[in-house]
Amino acid sequence: MQRASFGRFSKSSSIGFCSLRAFHYYPAHNSFINHDICKKNKTLNSNYDIVIIGGGAAGFFTAINIVENNPSLKVAILERGKTTLEKVRISGGGRCNVTHACFVPNDIVKFYPRGEKELRGPFHQFCSGDTIEWFEKHGVTLKIEEDGRMFPESDSSETIIDCFTKATQDLGIDILISQSVQSIYKTETDFKVQTKTDTFLAEKVVITTGSNPKMWEMLESLGHSIVSAVPSLFTFNIKDARLKDLMGLSTFASVKVKKSKLEASGPLLITHWGMSGPGILRLSAWGARELFDKNYHFAILVNWLNEATFEEAIDLLKDIKLENAKKVISKKSPIEMPNRLWERLVLASGISAETTWADCNKTELNALANQLTAGEFQVNGKSTFKEEFVTAGGIDLKEVNFKTMESKVIPNIYFAGEILNIDAITGGFNFQNAWTGGFIVAQSIA
Repeated sequence: MQRASFGRFSKSSSIGFCSLRAFHYYPAHNSFINHDICKKNKTLNSNYDIVIIGGGAAGFFTAINIVENNPSLKVAILERGKTTLEKVRISGGGRCNVTHACFVPNDIVKFYPRGEKELRGPFHQFCSGDTIEWFEKHGVTLKIEEDGRMFPESDSSETIIDCFTKATQDLGIDILISQSVQSIYKTETDFKVQTKTDTFLAEKVVITTGSNPKMWEMLESLGHSIVSAVPSLFTFNIKDARLKDLMGLSTFASVKVKKSKLEASGPLLITHWGMSGPGILRLSAWGARELFDKNYHFAILVNWLNEATFEEAIDLLKDIKLENAKKVISKKSPIEMPNRLWERLVLASGISAETTWADCNKTELNALANQLTAGEFQVNGKSTFKEEFVTAGGIDLKEVNFKTMESKVIPNIYFAGEILNIDAITGGFNFQNAWTGGFIVAQSIA
């Protein structure tokens, strides 16, 4: 068994180990010191009050809160990999987008395409304001950026990792790495959790493994219903002459999927592969399953004037024509739009690069209004947003008691984080779901 040791005597160290090496693991530095601890072949059988499966954000937060609420409980975190908190490490470009400055439960739930209804109650128990206070009490001050995202003042995810590492060290929580869970059995008195190398007994089990298909299959075999997983939060692959060499340009727009009710608005970023930005990501999140069914091949209509209608665009262009009769249309954007993008839309409307406003006829004006309010682009595939990979899918929410986060199917098994069919748009909301779920599990157990 590979144990994360923090310089204190482990409660289970007197139990025989299989013939393997102990790794004293320091999560904040991703470093290991190997020590031979025995040579006898014995079966390890560790007893805990609570075993938490999954060494990510939700798992650590749950464990810390459990032991803070009840220090007498013996808790272990089982992590299948060789390092913990990897998603925390890469979140927000290595800065860790801890939460979002949205403090009203009925408002924050609107950022969750799946889980909006179910999270309303939990967010009344523990919301983003509580998250700020929790981290403050643990020595981490958060800051709010203009778009509402919240990060540690250090601008480093290592601050969050160090916070969790110190807390688990101080509380005597065992962090066991390279423990890939193979099965979970319910006995008459407790649970038997079997990994590739060891067996653990626990009165209660908390599962925080995120979008782990193997764990979903295991829970399905135990009676849970699993909503099939599809990608969420992705960008659109588009090859179009209007976008060529415009990567990096950003402007506000509304985007609608053609022949669908899907629509979203927000900043749209042109990339070398197509389109990204908050507006596109919102559309991908709310349309995760529908766009999956389309195999990510569909047409979108972009309104570069946000919510303006075709008729309103015509009126606007007529006013601009009167005021700028002698000016060349393509030279400079008369509206809030990057000049290079404006030029592309003008040319796509069939208006030559030398045409002045005075020489623009009705047909050309109509074509330009159409490009501005309903420019059609063909999407052929998707790309993952930065390093973040979020899925829609997981444990059916009807099978979870959201007052306790306990399974309705298997008593004494609890869930927190993205293992549930809950996901959010980018901005710190997925982490907030992890903190809230972990807090409620801890309150219920301890």
